[in-house]
Amino acid sequence: MLGKFARRLIAVAFACGLVLPITSAQAEQKEVILIGATMSLTGQHATNGRHSRKGYQLAVNLINENGGLEVGGRKYDLKVIYYDDESNPKLAAKFAKRLISKDNVQFMLGPYSTAITEAVADVTEKYRVPMVQANGASLSLFEKDRVYMFAVLSSADQYLTEALNLIAERTTVAGGDASSLKVAIAVENDSFSGDLRQGVLNAADKFDMEVVIDEFLPRDFKDMTFILDKVKEQKPDILVVSGHEGGAMLATRQIKEQKVDVPMLAMTHCEGADIHGLLGVYADYTICATQWSSDMPFKGKWFGGAHEYKKRFEAEYGYGPPYQAAESSAAVLVLADAIQRAGSLDREKVRGALGNTDMETFFGWIRFDETGKNVAKPIILRQLVKGRYLVVAPSGHAKHEVIYPRPKWSER
Repeated sequence: MLGKFARRLIAVAFACGLVLPITSAQAEQKEVILIGATMSLTGQHATNGRHSRKGYQLAVNLINENGGLEVGGRKYDLKVIYYDDESNPKLAAKFAKRLISKDNVQFMLGPYSTAITEAVADVTEKYRVPMVQANGASLSLFEKDRVYMFAVLSSADQYLTEALNLIAERTTVAGGDASSLKVAIAVENDSFSGDLRQGVLNAADKFDMEVVIDEFLPRDFKDMTFILDKVKEQKPDILVVSGHEGGAMLATRQIKEQKVDVPMLAMTHCEGADIHGLLGVYADYTICATQWSSDMPFKGKWFGGAHEYKKRFEAEYGYGPPYQAAESSAAVLVLADAIQRAGSLDREKVRGALGNTDMETFFGWIRFDETGKNVAKPIILRQLVKGRYLVVAPSGHAKHEVIYPRPKWSER
């Protein structure tokens, strides 16, 4: 930092029209591209909100450490201004407006969850600010003719359709008929799980499977005995569960307590709920949907491969990266790539570049359709076995054979 005397000298020099020599440190100082983000650092989404913020910041730090971005012949560092939206959509919208109109951010990164992303996207559309989001998966986000929102993650309807593909494939390989399979669905009554349910129903229809149970989980996630009693009675071949962390914890615990046998159990948010930490080996053989795994073969410019990303995240934060962190890092890389391809900080030019994105990252391929959905990356299914999440689907990416059917409780 300059001393008081030096600062006064510079002020006098400018006042007198003198030109002072520029030091090398001053010459190398880069300008800053300001990016805004509201994050759920407190409230009901705090755990995943913090994962997402770490993902954003990890990518920003890596880009800055490697010289930043060159745009139109000038060098820029990235800087993100965060506000804690307290997991509240109305507060997130208020902060988004403040970021754009008061803090003068040039671009936005998305918040956590569909509901909050919806609120923020309304603001970014109004102000015509490009936003790359990583944590809003519901189809409703892409049905409002938005042109400034781009999502790097796969949409909610895809989360567990792959589970039906997997059980159909295994049944056919064993000489059976996929149309003979029975499906049970238990989901939270929210937009994300509603889209997931519809995807499962569509997949069941594709294979001509019979849906024998189609129920909502209890709102308080305290007791799903009424659903599990039906599972015991109807004996479905697959039970699909979606209720974020609360639903995953409830289903895992009560399926164990009530010794419910079902050949395949597939659910979302296994890691967030820490079902292995909750029940240890009793959570084994659960099929878990995820947006990303460090076992995947994808590679990109900044982090290299998925495993390299995992190592850097672990070194920085002391634990393995959940997919919420990985997809958030990917959002930063996509925005940075679009800015560089646009060769400008003009929002309309960057929006156009985002629309033409077709790139491989450590997170997977990213290519947007006209609604802003990523249509190039699959959902990954991993099976929990002895505390390890093993990639078992889709078949083109599987590292391990799925254990199917799940061993009965009497055999464990």
